[in-house]
Amino acid sequence: MITGRRVVGICVVASGLLAIAEPRARADEKIWHVKAIHPEGKLLDVKAIDKQGKIHAVKVIQTGDVHLMDVRALVDGKRLPVKLVATGDRPTLKAIAEDGTQLQIYALSTDGQKLEVRGVKRTGNIIHIKAIGPKGELYGVKAIAPEGWVFDIKGVKMSPDRIEAKVNGVEIEAHVKALPQAPETWN
Repeated sequence: MITGRRVVGICVVASGLLAIAEPRARADEKIWHVKAIHPEGKLLDVKAIDKQGKIHAVKVIQTGDVHLMDVRALVDGKRLPVKLVATGDRPTLKAIAEDGTQLQIYALSTDGQKLEVRGVKRTGNIIHIKAIGPKGELYGVKAIAPEGWVFDIKGVKMSPDRIEAKVNGVEIEAHVKALPQAPETWN
């Protein structure tokens, strides 16, 4: 027997020993997947992992305008902001809880490796975000709509300062957004 119920934006489906938490959109929004694209064409899940090792979904929430959409980690019924956090020479992608706790964002390979997701290059006010492979190769990070549209996941700077803002007490370098794909440079 399969039962399902809605719990604060998450649909829980249970069947015997298996329980699956699946993010659900509100009536006025769409949920997009966030994936890293492996050079062999495989899609790698991009997930937030807490200090206990629990894996949480990372999604894009569309609530109307598709030109600048938020990236969120879905953690225990809450939608945590995903930001590029100021760390060393390359900012790291993290979800930030209300109490300032940071959840690392990883791309999960098919063989179980956790690949870091970081800002790797800056072009003007845009920071290019990539998953970093085992040999340093860079995998694109994309948002995929239910209709199949593919957008880039980028860091967006609003300030010329290295530290963009503080979110829940954590210094960030850039906001993380899903944007329509565009060339890196204009001719």
